[in-house]
Amino acid sequence: MSSSPYASPLGRIKAQMPQFLPKDTYATLANAPDVGEISKLLEPTPYGPYLGQAAATYRGAELIEVAVNRFFVQRNRMGLEVAPFSGRAIVQAYLRRWDIQNLGAILAAKVQGRALTEAETFLVSPRELPAGLLAGPMVLDDFRLLMQAPSVEAVVQGLVKFGYGAVLLPLVEPFQRTKDIFPLLSALDRFYYAQLLESAKFFQGDEWTVRRFIQTEIDLRNLLLLLKGRDGGFTPETVFARFLEGGELGRAAAQDLYSTGRDVPDLVHALEGRAPRLPDGLEQYRTDRSLVGFEAAMTRQRAIDQLKQLRSYPLSLAVIFGFLLLAELERNDLQRIVFAKAYGVTQEQFEPLLISPSL
Repeated sequence: MSSSPYASPLGRIKAQMPQFLPKDTYATLANAPDVGEISKLLEPTPYGPYLGQAAATYRGAELIEVAVNRFFVQRNRMGLEVAPFSGRAIVQAYLRRWDIQNLGAILAAKVQGRALTEAETFLVSPRELPAGLLAGPMVLDDFRLLMQAPSVEAVVQGLVKFGYGAVLLPLVEPFQRTKDIFPLLSALDRFYYAQLLESAKFFQGDEWTVRRFIQTEIDLRNLLLLLKGRDGGFTPETVFARFLEGGELGRAAAQDLYSTGRDVPDLVHALEGRAPRLPDGLEQYRTDRSLVGFEAAMTRQRAIDQLKQLRSYPLSLAVIFGFLLLAELERNDLQRIVFAKAYGVTQEQFEPLLISPSL
């Protein structure tokens, strides 16, 4: 009997697991008095070599962010490299999320009239070399050309050859009238998730775990959309123009939920059956009208649930996606800590938003 094609990926990923930061490290980092101390605390960890490489060019929060994201890119690279033929297309499609984020950042900057260079934070600091460059059709030189484009319209024209023309070109004329960039960004998101779900069709029979993993991410984004819509007092037409198809929560059910109650707390209680931890964010919302507590509660519960499911199928595509999820959560938590320290956010405010210590 032939061995599973995922035996080798499982072994390589298991060898990398000790490199994830221990849970108690986050408390130590959160207690650090400043960004400089965080950098010192990270030097003995796997981030140390990346901090050393970046120290010649960067300082402070940027130094840590570049180092964190270089390591993040390497983890994504490994996730793609270990994928066998039967799972490679799904991993490639998943990693294109970073291309989509970069394109959104470029379009938004053009609307704001900001000049862009390679050294812009959105390319260098948040993503260094974006992980999507390892899997998507675009390379770094393509992003450089887009950054030099004079307008949103020119960026869209430049994206035609990469398969985004049919998605974005019909929206150029409405954009010229309204200067509203959000329909373009929403279209990119819809395109990404449609392609991702298409790539997750059954091949060996074990892709259902990853398909559900994708659907839960879509549901999380849609639930946040409903909360943002209710908080902003937007009409159902405005909200559902940005609704993402493909999740377990259908449009009709979401519309029924959105019609429930008059304010965010009412909607939270209506959504509790689908997101049991959602009420955890109510206290913060009532204090400062921030939705980040709701996002953290749903992200934490999704991570716990999905990691449990993915780990139940080690000899499958699930092992790679579990690794990629952990890498993304660690990156996000480190960014949250660093920028909280840089901008004077109190520990009491940001520490409850960390996800990795709960896993």
